[in-house]
Amino acid sequence: MQELLIQLIVGALGGNAAGAILKKYSLGPLLNTIMGLIGGAGGSQVLDKFNINLGSDLVNNIGGSGVGGAVLLIVVGLVKSLLAKKA
Repeated sequence: MQELLIQLIVGALGGNAAGAILKKYSLGPLLNTIMGLIGGAGGSQVLDKFNINLGSDLVNNIGGSGVGGAVLLIVVGLVKSLLAKKA
């Protein structure tokens, strides 16, 4: 339970950080947080799935969750901008 909470918090931070840095892909504070939460939970799982070890379990959770939250936000923001161009 503690690991999931860390993943969600760090993922939300990663999503919001990516939205603040890459304003082009930002979806707004609420959606940045939601994408970060989802990406954070998934990012850590991806590291586990591919046996990628960044150090301790805590470091894996923090690193994978932060990057996962940021990556999901960027992917969704990119898809949104591409769809807006076609419309």
